[in-house]
Amino acid sequence: MAEDLMVTGALVIPAAELRERFSRSSGPGGQGVNTADSRVELSFDVGASPSIPDSLRPAIIERLGRRVVHGVVTVAASEFRAQLANRRAARERLAALLRSAAKPPAPARRPTKPGRGVRERRLADKRRRSETKRGRQAVTD
Repeated sequence: MAEDLMVTGALVIPAAELRERFSRSSGPGGQGVNTADSRVELSFDVGASPSIPDSLRPAIIERLGRRVVHGVVTVAASEFRAQLANRRAARERLAALLRSAAKPPAPARRPTKPGRGVRERRLADKRRRSETKRGRQAVTD
């Protein structure tokens, strides 16, 4: 599984920069649960990686927020019984996380006023509701 991690077309993380750690998965017991190290923790040092452009690094670290500890982002996968499947899942999860952190921010919303039709419909609904409530009142002479 020593292959590079494709985040985007322009951002590829070499396999040498990824660290994998294996441990026993938690959950219900059964045959092999105490012997198979199928849980995978995949770590990547965002702060010191030469594969991330210097202009993009601060934005990625800021967007990842609390997931980055001392410049290192870590993801874990333990939903599969097989270690290989968990390794694939952790790599996909890390790639998706970095992809979402690396994409440019959405443009700022320009504030707009409600349109004329919206205002007219709101006022018409208010008049209709007022008539409904007025019709429920007891008639006094």
